[in-house]
Amino acid sequence: MYASGKYSTRGPALIPRMKTKHRIYYITLFSVVLLGLIATGMFQFWPHSIESTADWTLDKRSVHDAPLNHLPVSSPIPERGDLSCRMHTCFDVYRCGYNPKNRIKVYIYPLQRFVDELGVPISSIGLSREYNDLLSAISASDFYTDDVTRACLFIPSIDVLNQNSLRIRETAQALAILSRWDKGMNHLLFNMLPGGPPDYNTALDVPRDRALLAGGGFSTWTYRQGYDVSIPVYSPLSADVELPERQPGPRRYFILSSQTAIHREYRAELERLKEENGEALLLLDKCSNLSQGAASARKRCYKGQVYDYPQILQARWFWEAYFSSMKAIGLTTLQIINDRIYPYAARTYEQWNNPPVVKWTSVNSPLFLPLIPPRAPGFTAVVLTYDRVESLFRVITEISKVPSLAKLLVVWNNQNKSPPEESLWPKISVPLKVVRTKENKLSNRFFPYDEIETEAVLAIDDDIIMLTSDELQFGYEVWREFPDRLVGYPGRLHLWDHEMGKWKYESEWTNEVSMVLTGAAFYHKYFNYLYTYKMPGDIKNWVDAHMNCEDIAMNFLVANITGKAPIKVTPRKKFKCPECTAIDGLSLDQTHMVERSECINKFASVFGTMPLKVVEHRADPVLYKDDFPEKLKSFPNIGSL
Repeated sequence: MYASGKYSTRGPALIPRMKTKHRIYYITLFSVVLLGLIATGMFQFWPHSIESTADWTLDKRSVHDAPLNHLPVSSPIPERGDLSCRMHTCFDVYRCGYNPKNRIKVYIYPLQRFVDELGVPISSIGLSREYNDLLSAISASDFYTDDVTRACLFIPSIDVLNQNSLRIRETAQALAILSRWDKGMNHLLFNMLPGGPPDYNTALDVPRDRALLAGGGFSTWTYRQGYDVSIPVYSPLSADVELPERQPGPRRYFILSSQTAIHREYRAELERLKEENGEALLLLDKCSNLSQGAASARKRCYKGQVYDYPQILQARWFWEAYFSSMKAIGLTTLQIINDRIYPYAARTYEQWNNPPVVKWTSVNSPLFLPLIPPRAPGFTAVVLTYDRVESLFRVITEISKVPSLAKLLVVWNNQNKSPPEESLWPKISVPLKVVRTKENKLSNRFFPYDEIETEAVLAIDDDIIMLTSDELQFGYEVWREFPDRLVGYPGRLHLWDHEMGKWKYESEWTNEVSMVLTGAAFYHKYFNYLYTYKMPGDIKNWVDAHMNCEDIAMNFLVANITGKAPIKVTPRKKFKCPECTAIDGLSLDQTHMVERSECINKFASVFGTMPLKVVEHRADPVLYKDDFPEKLKSFPNIGSL
């Protein structure tokens, strides 16, 4: 099974406790792996699925035209294989060098035919169709190079996919005489069937020194963590498999088992789980009432009911991305190795495990390099408004004075009233775009609009008219130094109420903060994607139903994924905000503060923890309190209390 190995070392997971939505991903992957396990058995019944071919033409040369190479009996044999190998001990990353595209270069050895002194080939099949497809896919990819001096990774043209067709000693000798072998350093071997039937081994028996192994049969004893790559076994029935698209809505089955011939002890455990969980688990097995053959291999049964297999799995995206072809298997293997060599540019957890319905390529995570975003792009101000046009225009006019403002996006949240005519809007020097929403939801302020092209976003309400351009510019400069934080002006605190035994929301002035309100806050646009597509549980629905707490939800989200507190900037505390406004505000409702406390307890329950961090500091300009002439200060117009 494929997984992104870097995630566990780069920060806390998005959700401490696995919620239902994430369980579905893992269960889907688990189901597809079962398909790979079935394929292992298929090779026993499809003995010609890996067969010789004459149409692989890497370097424009046919397999039958490849030069013949005789192996003397005295040819050296590699060591069995170092089980202690890891990327930092048995792989020379310096061969990969600096690469502006952060992509390894892979060299495939020219095709050769290896025979012993008597002229007997080292393999009974030569080059299989599957290995042909794999090498062809790699040679056509961006990983490939035909310049051996530029290569970071080397792949032999010796087919070891099926160990049952190999002469072990002679194959090892052939590997050892490769021009760049160097005890297997930076070499990659692909093997799907270690050993032969009926006792398949868990790893290739061919001695291979320090070479990496992409294998389909590893056990915990033979897999070298973070070095080898565990791959699925390609099935000969895969070419014409058509899996359906996943239908919207919840899955009918929480767990689905479709593997046949499961060991009786494992089968008994599955039966016990079935008894305890009923319809949540579908336990399929071979159909006893169907005639044997290819057709019956595509059927599974439960209590006489027949299911089409593998259509019942509903795992089309995972299947096509990682399992369906030798090309998918080969290129995914190279991508995993690539992530290990260039960890700072590795694919994210979402990119590995989520269907690409979100344009993740348009945004980079702020949690890693670069540490300080560039100054030039500036920030995009996103103003959420409903119908307070006069106040909105004042906010636009004030924000337009900030030097680093790049674009102003107005989210018009009123479906019953059209925004003002274009001629009535304030004339400003940066692009101004109005986006009309389909529903009046507070979460619309955090949608990843395509119009947001900068990394920095300033979320601001349409009644925040008191912040000066210096205060906003300083807030942006602070965010540039801490792009993974929420950087805002009004601070709030959560407290534990010992009498009530639950969390309490506190808006009074204190020396501590654990949240900054997003009525005026800077953050990285990456969090718009997480808020919209990865918010745990039903938090988004809760926010939209209660028309409250979207700012608390964003604070929870950022704190949970970063493990860090927000940053409050400037001393200003008295200014118009959703809690303290005297007119036209939500706070006129006496239950508002109570509901804010309910939100904190609700969100803590969904996250399974309290991620908010309490701090006792704020960020002010260096010369803010110093007795210097105003002209020496970069931000002289910082408002007082």
